[in-house]
Amino acid sequence: MSLLLFGIFAGLMVIGVPVAIAIGAGTLVAVWASGVPVLVVPQQMFSGVNSFALVAVPMFILAGDIMAAGKISTRLVQLADALIGFVKGGLSIVSILAAMFFAAISGSGAATTAAVSATLVPELKAKGYDPASAAALIAAGGTIGVVIPPSVPMILYAVIAQESVAKLFLNGFLPGVAMGLGLMGIALLQGYRRAYPRGSALSLRTIGRSFLSAFWGLMTPVIILGGIFSGIFTPSEAAVVAVDYAIFVSLFIYRDLTLRDIYRIVVRSGVTTAVVMFVIAASAALSWALSNWQVPSAIASAVLSLSQEPMVVIAMILVVVLVTGIFIETASALIILTPILLPLVSQLGIDTVHFGIIMVVGLSIGMITPPVAINLYVAASVTGISLERIAAAVLPYLAVLIGVLIAVAYLPLLL
Repeated sequence: MSLLLFGIFAGLMVIGVPVAIAIGAGTLVAVWASGVPVLVVPQQMFSGVNSFALVAVPMFILAGDIMAAGKISTRLVQLADALIGFVKGGLSIVSILAAMFFAAISGSGAATTAAVSATLVPELKAKGYDPASAAALIAAGGTIGVVIPPSVPMILYAVIAQESVAKLFLNGFLPGVAMGLGLMGIALLQGYRRAYPRGSALSLRTIGRSFLSAFWGLMTPVIILGGIFSGIFTPSEAAVVAVDYAIFVSLFIYRDLTLRDIYRIVVRSGVTTAVVMFVIAASAALSWALSNWQVPSAIASAVLSLSQEPMVVIAMILVVVLVTGIFIETASALIILTPILLPLVSQLGIDTVHFGIIMVVGLSIGMITPPVAINLYVAASVTGISLERIAAAVLPYLAVLIGVLIAVAYLPLLL
């Protein structure tokens, strides 16, 4: 039955059927063929989305969209430029620092890429930076958007694995910062090799002025994460607070959005949320079917028959995660892989929070690996540079991110 399920799923994916429909159709046919009443499929779909923790998903999507639509991203870029733009090639480093700032607000890789690209790429072109390389760097920086909390994929993993969202958020900071520092290192090296110009001169007055301008945007992660870690509110409640704060700042502090703009953003976020929730619902039915047929246990036994050494098993998991991220969008891949791989890592005694971070970091790299590569598509759309040029220029940044993933996977096991 599992072979029939995955055969239908793969066939539908090849002909271009959306992931959620491919998952749902494959599960439905396989369940029907097994003799189980097909009514169980919609029951499991409804059960899969009937979770209070999932309230955070649409709220964080909406908060990120509101922040991206206003001028908060511009103010964050100005602050980053004031802090580090004085070094040679500093503007490319600014793009990564701005991506890290915005990642702590949006929780979305695509939103981070779009916001920073629209603000910085024109200026990078004007200063003589290679446009394709600049767009590729910002797309790579966008991967940090789902690693530094708040992170929608981390929430999805927490729901599936029945883990603490707060623990995942807390453990997401260091890998996100490591990704940013690695990309900055490549950007700095390119800046000296290509003799890129320096950005704004270092000035305490400029830093102070930029900080005050960006203050209300910078307070967003402080309020969200501070409230979660202090126990004032749950992650779901924090997401709602984030939306209220984003609307308040955009309408009354920065005054860069109108009520009509907010309405359009809410509609667009609703469409995005519907797609994500449908994927979650279909994947819940898939997870039930696989568990019912004991597929995860069979996979765990097969892998453990090859090796019971955690280092070797982690290597195999990394390959699976990276290859899956090439072909399937991050949230979908996370929802599909977690129920299959979680029993395996549990048998090996690997911490499930650590495994969740590995999954999120590994699948975030799929955002810059074609054919899916959502960040590359966003960067190409915003900048007008061809996808082929950006994909070729992203290779050194891809290598750095894979190196960070390997470090994230193995250092906790070695220490």
